Amino acid sequence: MDAKNHTISSFTLLGLSENPYLRLPLFSFFMVAYILCVLGNCLIFMLILTQPQLHTPMYFLLGNLSIVDVCLTTITVPRALSALLSQNKIISFHGCFAQLFLFHTVGNMDSFLLAIMALDRYAAVCQPLRYTTIMSKSICARLITSSWAVVALHSTLFTAMTSTLPYCDWAIHHYFCDVPALLILSCTDTYTQQMTVFIEGSLIVMGPMLFILGSYILIIRDILKLRTSKSRRRTFSTCSSHLTVVILFYSSIIFMYFRPSSLYSMTYDRVISVVYSVITPMLNPFIYSLRNKEVKEAAKKTTPCYKQ
Repeated sequence: MDAKNHTISSFTLLGLSENPYLRLPLFSFFMVAYILCVLGNCLIFMLILTQPQLHTPMYFLLGNLSIVDVCLTTITVPRALSALLSQNKIISFHGCFAQLFLFHTVGNMDSFLLAIMALDRYAAVCQPLRYTTIMSKSICARLITSSWAVVALHSTLFTAMTSTLPYCDWAIHHYFCDVPALLILSCTDTYTQQMTVFIEGSLIVMGPMLFILGSYILIIRDILKLRTSKSRRRTFSTCSSHLTVVILFYSSIIFMYFRPSSLYSMTYDRVISVVYSVITPMLNPFIYSLRNKEVKEAAKKTTPCYKQ
């Protein structure tokens, strides 16, 4: 078994579809999505960096989310574009697991940032008098640093677990190297690895999600205590952008990683992975800009025709 594993020096990424007629539509989709993701997130980041009214904890976190989203798509999309253009679908053994490590690190950091942003919304709505204490710069920096450490350890475990398996096939039915797609290529029973993905993955993904859920239960409880419907709408509008991103991100993640292996489908999983790895990072800046008055005002101030 081990000897078989050593003969595989590279994998073949088959992409979203093996139909040659879909090459151009897929290339166009990935190219447009990647450009929109990079431009949109870089615009948000530059606005937060240059506009003083956006120098608050919430926008500091949003700036970090923008950087993470650009990194998340950059890890997978350029490689997919190159494969569609050149038909070179080969990725080296080490390159595959480097991609897996980076993807899980950055992807899970997205989840942790959304949880920290939920804490920010809770502090703003439920603890307004203690907001500057709860969400001080030092606390935000410590939360982000510790999150990077946790997701790096998580990704190291997943990478070590999959890279040491013996593989009998090299054709990955995906457009990037991911754990579920690799496990089905192994020569051995992967029950232990599947359970590790389910249990440890549940902790690293569901932990932040449950924290977000708990935060919003408390937020909604306090919003319902407000006397007028106008006050309730205004207060909830400050959370609506974040909540929309959370729903988009977690609905696809849960379907992808937390279900019985009997429900695994190469076709559907490749499509679902596009949602959280490409579409959600692309939509995030538009969701935050279109539904956020402060971001729209900051964007107006950067236009040449803006008048005070």
